[in-house]
Amino acid sequence: MSGSRSRPKQLGIIVTAVVLVGAGGWFAGSRMQSPADAAAAHEPPKAGPVTVAVERRTLTASVVAQGTVEFASPQSVALGGPVGPPDSGSGGSGSAEAVGQRVTKAPVAGAEVKEGDVLMQLSGRPVIVLRGSVPMYRTLAPGTSGDDVKQLQRALSRLGFSSGTVTGQYGQQLASAVSRWYKSKGFQAQEPSIADKQQLATLEAAVTTAQQGLLAAQPTSAGASASPSSGTGSGGQAAALQLKSAQQQLDAANTALSAFKDSYGTKVPAGEVVFLPDLPARMDKVSVKVGDTPSGPIGTVTSSEVVVQAVVQANDAKLLHKGMTAQVETTDGKKVEGELVALGDDVPSTDAKDGQASSGTSGGGSTDASAPVPVQISLPVGKLTKNASGSAKVTIKVGASKGEVLTVPIAALHTTADGQAKVQVRRSGKVVDVSVKAGLSAEGKVEVTPSGAALKAGDQVVIGQ
Repeated sequence: MSGSRSRPKQLGIIVTAVVLVGAGGWFAGSRMQSPADAAAAHEPPKAGPVTVAVERRTLTASVVAQGTVEFASPQSVALGGPVGPPDSGSGGSGSAEAVGQRVTKAPVAGAEVKEGDVLMQLSGRPVIVLRGSVPMYRTLAPGTSGDDVKQLQRALSRLGFSSGTVTGQYGQQLASAVSRWYKSKGFQAQEPSIADKQQLATLEAAVTTAQQGLLAAQPTSAGASASPSSGTGSGGQAAALQLKSAQQQLDAANTALSAFKDSYGTKVPAGEVVFLPDLPARMDKVSVKVGDTPSGPIGTVTSSEVVVQAVVQANDAKLLHKGMTAQVETTDGKKVEGELVALGDDVPSTDAKDGQASSGTSGGGSTDASAPVPVQISLPVGKLTKNASGSAKVTIKVGASKGEVLTVPIAALHTTADGQAKVQVRRSGKVVDVSVKAGLSAEGKVEVTPSGAALKAGDQVVIGQ
């Protein structure tokens, strides 16, 4: 009986063991791979085309460049000669250095300069700014004439010191106006020097002496009555020659005195006036300090207008013209709208030399058609004044789409041998060609117009494999 009860138990153990062995074999088999299967499992998936969705958007084409913000119309300023009388220093060559004159009050960088302002002082004498295009190159004094004299007359008239009709002739009326003008600035005009006064006295004395000589050479009344009968004698000839010589000496003395008086009086020394074409101006840089003996430019002036100087690629420059609107963004994020006012050769150089701002030296005038082209952007008065020594991004809008249009990446567009523009579109696992007409391009995108409804927003266009 006990043997018959143990057989079912043994049978259960055997069945369980068979099940466990089978399960272990299945598990091991599911984890085992052939070498070929293992290699295939580690291969990357087959590459498919790289696609990007078609977008409907507004497209704006712009030329973008980096530029510098600065004040416009830089001009070097130099003195036209010494201040004060010619004998006020140790030399007489006409330069401030030659006469040993020193700066006693220097110009102030950043200051606004208006017509009639005292720019600086040299050896206690003023250097005054007036508006005019002809540079000061000589001392203006009674007897001088020319366009520079006209400038002085017009300037004094604007300041309220009229000398009558503008003739270009330096006369006593102008000399009087100059004296009143200097007095209003707290200075005395350059009156005749001691040497001038001595020279005047010497010339006047020469006239007096010549007059006396002429009188002495005049024949006496007795000699006059005897003259007709003895006029051919040696005594009569000598008297006639003496009289003629005395008259010539008097004429020469009067001529010398008259010429000296023509230039005698109140003068404007060459170094005491600086003519600038545009005022008010801004003193941008100062090259001298108190105690210096200036031997060259004393500084640089600019206008109060702020501009941006930039350079664009030659191909981009072909899209630009004067009058275009430009957006200027500084490094601190401030944005200002300006205007394109100069392009290529019309852009003035930022290097002020010999008192003038040249044109086109920063890139214009090149014969290389592919050379970068300079541009200048004018900004509204008072804008970006504090940024007038930094950099800025310039964006000039050159075109825009008419509302929202279909756009694809430029890389998606290709041209067939017959010149037809096409894009490849992936649909249902297949890639098909769609003919399009290309339009405006900007920001790496291009406007496309398909034939019919062959392309729509959201379609996947191929840009690479």
